[in-house]
Amino acid sequence: MSFSEQLFEQIKDFSSPKEISWIESKVNGNLQSLQTAFVATPRFVSKTPIQSTDIINDVSINNWSLDRLVRVYLLSLLDSTDKDIYTKTLDTLFETAENNEAVALISALPFFAYPDYWLLRATDAVRSNIGLVFDAIAFQNPYPMQNFSELAWNQLVLKCIFNDKPIHRIQGLNVRANQELANSISYLAHERWAAGRTIPAQAWRLVSRFMNETIFKDICTLFVSQKPNDSIAAVLVCSETDFLPAKEELKKYHELNSKAFSWQMLEA
Repeated sequence: MSFSEQLFEQIKDFSSPKEISWIESKVNGNLQSLQTAFVATPRFVSKTPIQSTDIINDVSINNWSLDRLVRVYLLSLLDSTDKDIYTKTLDTLFETAENNEAVALISALPFFAYPDYWLLRATDAVRSNIGLVFDAIAFQNPYPMQNFSELAWNQLVLKCIFNDKPIHRIQGLNVRANQELANSISYLAHERWAAGRTIPAQAWRLVSRFMNETIFKDICTLFVSQKPNDSIAAVLVCSETDFLPAKEELKKYHELNSKAFSWQMLEA
């Protein structure tokens, strides 16, 4: 079953007969018809929330709205045989998109042909000041994990941390963790602490494999923090790392070390 067919199976579970009829009337349409349908979708399809555990091409559609799902489905139907026509069509949609259309386009990136071509569109979404657009590239989207450079990836994660967004929803978070990102988290923490502020405790999950003397000092600071979540993060990092001084530091905190902590506890 193709990605388009899988998407349509999900659509049928949440659509009324009238909505399905409208969608089916566009499936065999020409390029112009699909473009027009993409824009017109909210006029004919509801914003019913999707609750689904199914994963399609590594994409979770859970908590999408139905109109967003339908728009992604319509985009997946575009003929990619001629690269120039295909990319020009989608570029036109990107350049004229309002916010919800942009969300659908960014959400559809994993289903597009010629993935390298869309890298600039994806990194532009990371720089976006529109929360919905940023969230569409950051969360439930495998495109960054699969295509971003280390620099672009780190910018995405750090923007989430800076804005206190739920980094655990980033696909490939642990797979793409790296030393430069761990160092940047340490730098950000120092800036925040100097200003009397903090960073989200779960950000420290990204430093466990990249511990050094500087980051170790940060973890020691977390152990004596007045914020319980910081102490939990310190325990978890020291439990996960191979850095021997951190293992020894953990032994000093018997009461904390005896409790069953997890990163999931810090994901609220």
